[in-house]
Amino acid sequence: MTQNETLEILKTGHNVFLTGPAGSGKTFVLNKYIKYLKQKGTKFGITASTGIAATHIGGVTIHSWSGLGIKDKLYEKDLKKILRKSYVRKKFNGNKVLIIDEISMLNSFQFDSLNKICQMFKMNKKPFGGMQIVCSGDFFQLPPIRRNGDEKFVTESEVWNKMNLRVCYLEEQHRQQNDCLIDFLNHIRGNNPEKAEEILNTFDFDKNNFSVILTKLYTHNADVDAINNRELEKITGEPAVFDMRWSGNKNVVNLLKRGCLAPEKLALKKGAKVMFIKNNFDAGYVNGTLGEIAYFDVDDGLPVVSTYSGKTIKAGFATWTIEEDEKIKAQVDQIPLRLAWAITVHKSQGMNLDSAEIDLSKCFEEGMGYVALSRLRSLNGLKLNGINGMAFAVSNEAVELDKKLKLMSQIATEELKRQSKASEEVSKKI
Repeated sequence: MTQNETLEILKTGHNVFLTGPAGSGKTFVLNKYIKYLKQKGTKFGITASTGIAATHIGGVTIHSWSGLGIKDKLYEKDLKKILRKSYVRKKFNGNKVLIIDEISMLNSFQFDSLNKICQMFKMNKKPFGGMQIVCSGDFFQLPPIRRNGDEKFVTESEVWNKMNLRVCYLEEQHRQQNDCLIDFLNHIRGNNPEKAEEILNTFDFDKNNFSVILTKLYTHNADVDAINNRELEKITGEPAVFDMRWSGNKNVVNLLKRGCLAPEKLALKKGAKVMFIKNNFDAGYVNGTLGEIAYFDVDDGLPVVSTYSGKTIKAGFATWTIEEDEKIKAQVDQIPLRLAWAITVHKSQGMNLDSAEIDLSKCFEEGMGYVALSRLRSLNGLKLNGINGMAFAVSNEAVELDKKLKLMSQIATEELKRQSKASEEVSKKI
């Protein structure tokens, strides 16, 4: 399906699942539809499953927007608690369209919980309370984060088959500028790891020259932390160190520390590359906003970040809490920043890179290699430090699902053409 055909289907108000290979223009189409909704004066919500993905479409995480938070399953008491949150209710009032990007990283439990929240706030038993739902993503990319071991794609949720979805499968290529990379990614999608590996083995990486500091993608947090600490040490001067503060039940505090992504000791220097790890709309940043430390405030010593989008933001302490029965069980406070010379493959999903230094020697999950290498426009921009067999693997479930989605997209395309032809005939008669 083409981008223009997809836009026409979106404008009909149908629930839509927008999919296709990395670089096929899914985010571009979403932004075109968002512009259309703004011109019409339609109220809509822009969300994504991760913070970085949300920044690419000017949105927030679906967990934050809906009040779902980090939970997978919601019980009656959880729903009642969310219903009392006036800031969440305000988002639903008059909202007609909900956009969810990078849907592959949401699991079926979360999707069903989100449906219940929408029905509750809209006081409507239709799927998602009658709002138009626009999901976008690629199931060959990273699957839902596994906490319990039984997480499944959103296509396995109870509400998925009740949504009367139109599948729009984009097949044009707009990111990759190198036939070798396109062929490599297509071989992975086609579950042909031997042919994909052959392309890498025969490509002349020695001719790749880099005049800029490369973004580094690694599979494990430990490697990312080591690289970031090493880069920080290269900057002269003593670091400003910010210690995490916490209170509450020890076990719950430890759970909160692991979930919030904030380091217990945050060491920063002027010029350090950083990433925000929490949403603060009033302050002008969201989870995934990237920038550099410009200076430290002379009065309170807090870091001031110059973002890559041109903003200057003073990063004060942020608070993370876990509540139960309207009481705070645990709380941590820390500057909401992490060093960002290197980032994990998980965090890179949704990014576009001209060049990158990538290490896939420790890949441990299907789709991880595909996500990392599809960030690039060309193999000419790749410095590959290592790769293992898992980097070429994709989910068998994703392969079978992809076949069904292509067929459903063909049906949607044919339906659109019939409707367009019928409209033309009516116009001629008039």
